[in-house]
Amino acid sequence: MLRTDFAYDLPPDLIAQEPRERGKSRMLVVHQDGIEHDSFANFPERLSAGDVLVINDTRVIPARLFAKPKAGMSRPIEILLTRQREDGVWEAWCKPAKRVKPGDELIFSDELRARVMKKDLGTVTIQFDGDTEEIERIGIPPLPPYIARETPRHEDREAYQTVYAAERGAIAAPTAGLHFTREILERIAARGVEIVRITLHVGIGTFKPVKVDDVADHVMDSERYEISADAASHLNRALEDRRTIVAVGTTSVRTLESAILAGNGRFNAGSAETNIFITPAFQFRAVDRLLTNFHLPESTLLMLVSAFAGIGTIRRAYSEAIAHRYFFYSYGDCMFLDERIR
Repeated sequence: MLRTDFAYDLPPDLIAQEPRERGKSRMLVVHQDGIEHDSFANFPERLSAGDVLVINDTRVIPARLFAKPKAGMSRPIEILLTRQREDGVWEAWCKPAKRVKPGDELIFSDELRARVMKKDLGTVTIQFDGDTEEIERIGIPPLPPYIARETPRHEDREAYQTVYAAERGAIAAPTAGLHFTREILERIAARGVEIVRITLHVGIGTFKPVKVDDVADHVMDSERYEISADAASHLNRALEDRRTIVAVGTTSVRTLESAILAGNGRFNAGSAETNIFITPAFQFRAVDRLLTNFHLPESTLLMLVSAFAGIGTIRRAYSEAIAHRYFFYSYGDCMFLDERIR
């Protein structure tokens, strides 16, 4: 299967630059035999008593940091934290990487510094010295590059975070969750739907494009996930009772399908890493329905939703969304895949 099988043309003015009002975005509802236009405000009514709604409660850290320029530099050194190795030690993208070498000290503020431990092409491994809580104060939300900002906005700290975000560690938001309000979650629970929290810390793979022609040659970056004992218990009961599992976002899909594969058909509590790459012909074992945003052309996320609903179905859905001027990507509208290929 070729990367170009997942290409499409999107008018630039349909790339959302501002967040939708929570709970009021447009929602394209996709069935195997048709498409409906709806509002996310009606999402609770799409669910039934006994369904299990799975949400990813990862919390985005303000992962973009700027260190003071070195001698001879006119601009700060930009650091994008990508993966925590251990307490205080992070892998990061660095710009300009050619001006940084192992042993250098990066000064972010009076309270926070870091030592460059290792360098590999455009990435570095750094060890922080000081109060890492300072990152929350001085860091900037790592918005995707297609959201243009001349200067950082304080409002993005809240807008680029789900209302149920709890576990710090992501460098990108699980964007399907941005549509929820607490009131909508309450309405869902009132319908007898179980809401189960899992955690997958979205990593650099979210930003990494597929560059190989043959999709099978692409390698995903690993991301860490965790399923609590309580969540595993609820999910296993849902499997036993043959109840519908509805995933909020591709990160929830990757977590659930990784966990059920590792558990040989069951969900085991605990944490692990996954580099699962879901493409057409993948055999889903956990997820029955999926709420998701609209994804970039030729991206691994578009490949995942195409695996879930079928390439032809997703092509028709995207064409319909473009024709009706839905907004795309992180701050855009959403799509509810009402059923997967069986």
